[in-house]
Amino acid sequence: MLSLANAFSEDELRAFNRRVTGLLEREDVAYVTELKIDGVAIALTYKNGRFVRGATRGNGIVGEDVTANLKTVKQIPLNLKGGGEHISEMEVRGEVYLPLSAFNSLNEERADQGLSQFANPRNAAAGAIRQLDPKVSRSRALSFFGYAIGYIEKGEIKTQKETLETLQEWGFPVNTNFRWHQSIEGVLKFCSGWEPKRESLDYEIDGVVVKVDDLEDQRVLGAISRDPRWAIAYKFPGQVATTRLKEIGINVGRTGSMNPYAVLEPVRLGGVTIKLATLHNEDDVRRKDIRVGDMVVVKRAGDVIPQVVGPVIEQRNGKEKVFRYPDKCPSCGQPVVHLEGEAMAYCLNRECPAQVFEGLNHFISRGAMDIRGLGPSTIWKLLELGFIHNAADLYSSTEEQLAQLPGFKDKSIRNLKTAIEDSKKRPFENVLFALGIRHIGEGVAALLTENFHDLDALLNASEEEIAGIMGIGPRIAHSVYEYFRELRNRELVERLRKAGLKMEKEARAVKSGPLVGKSFIITGTLETMPRSAAEKWIEEHGGSVLASVSKKLDYLVVGADPGSKLAKAQKLGVPTITEKQLFEMVSE
Repeated sequence: MLSLANAFSEDELRAFNRRVTGLLEREDVAYVTELKIDGVAIALTYKNGRFVRGATRGNGIVGEDVTANLKTVKQIPLNLKGGGEHISEMEVRGEVYLPLSAFNSLNEERADQGLSQFANPRNAAAGAIRQLDPKVSRSRALSFFGYAIGYIEKGEIKTQKETLETLQEWGFPVNTNFRWHQSIEGVLKFCSGWEPKRESLDYEIDGVVVKVDDLEDQRVLGAISRDPRWAIAYKFPGQVATTRLKEIGINVGRTGSMNPYAVLEPVRLGGVTIKLATLHNEDDVRRKDIRVGDMVVVKRAGDVIPQVVGPVIEQRNGKEKVFRYPDKCPSCGQPVVHLEGEAMAYCLNRECPAQVFEGLNHFISRGAMDIRGLGPSTIWKLLELGFIHNAADLYSSTEEQLAQLPGFKDKSIRNLKTAIEDSKKRPFENVLFALGIRHIGEGVAALLTENFHDLDALLNASEEEIAGIMGIGPRIAHSVYEYFRELRNRELVERLRKAGLKMEKEARAVKSGPLVGKSFIITGTLETMPRSAAEKWIEEHGGSVLASVSKKLDYLVVGADPGSKLAKAQKLGVPTITEKQLFEMVSE
């Protein structure tokens, strides 16, 4: 299943149209626009009209089998009609989502039960279809819209418009707000028209999907990596609202960071009632002079995470109070410290209950060990009962211990034990990311395992050797080096190794292609493709894409309206090339 490149303005939509018409070598290109439902992408397989398998998009190539849970979604037909029952095999793609009315009811129920509330409908939907128990999925009142046919035996469908109409005939719910347009002008009007109307819907949308209508044109245009050249997602700007900041609280993160958050008077934003929002960090609160009691502007950044943009100073009445940051950790009571170069205070007590809890939640997350059936409430109960103290304890947990968890019966216990066992197959880079080392995201973990192929090599590496990796700076190198100097951390990874987790990089084919050994950064807007697609194109041809300009960089690719990277590259003497010159490096 493909992902989509994004457009954030009318100019970027017009640039997309120029790329399409240029590649097709004609101007008369029709488009279909569809509302971009903010849910979970899935693929449904049917054989002779009967639903046999359902999977999430996963990494675009391999998804997660969630057939049992998808069978509980009433809108997904188990048996097709209208001719669909005569097709030997096909795959239908669509979006599972949680209606706003169901989302708000769910959060009210969870609040009454003393449970944590979901941040947004998409998270609630994603959690529902990944449940070990299909009964939980059924209770969430999920819905579904179909929008594409992945493959079909002996199909005669020729356009995207016909695809949507045929899906309806077969019994699939289709979002009826789609429209056909003869040119890009109709697309622009559709996108601008829906931005103010999104509040009227009972489901969240975060934009509009624009697709070339003709399926043969789609085939000709093809894709770059997993981004189709024939489609783009126009993203709406984040929505804003004004409300009062009642108080400021502190969450302690997995690395000990003291993260401020805003407790708000409830306000409706994008169809969701917002009560909490991020304040980013201590420096940001001080710089913006955000005070308790302020009227504040709240924005849903990317239509997912609510954040406080700033105070409405002209509405102050003199009763507002400057927030005093605690000098002791609210979780363990230990003194907090301000580390040089950091924007917030830290609790350095590695036994801090909040850090242990958040660290375990990170360990089991999808990007890390991806242990299905384990969530925050289960982790908290395991800690409370004293069954686990760190990540390694998960692999020695017994069925007798799990049986003491609320709601866990024989089947759910077996499923969880299987999920824990399956996590041992996760690659070394996922294990490294799961450790929760400060400053180590998924990309950095992959970089480290590319250069240090097993745990022992990384354990014995010097800080200078780590910093010598292209794309790794001194701050990251220091964090990794110091992590493995601590005895408790070395003991943890040894226990994880003995439990059977992968601690070495799997051998794979050596990179090949005309760009092998060359590094690139792109600045500015390219003419023929989005920047993200160009970066994937570089990697497909053997090159590497770096995050920051340094003397180690081989080439800076310069498009229209370049940013500050150009000046830095010129100062360091890094060669600059055009988009055309980049492509010529492969075609030579």
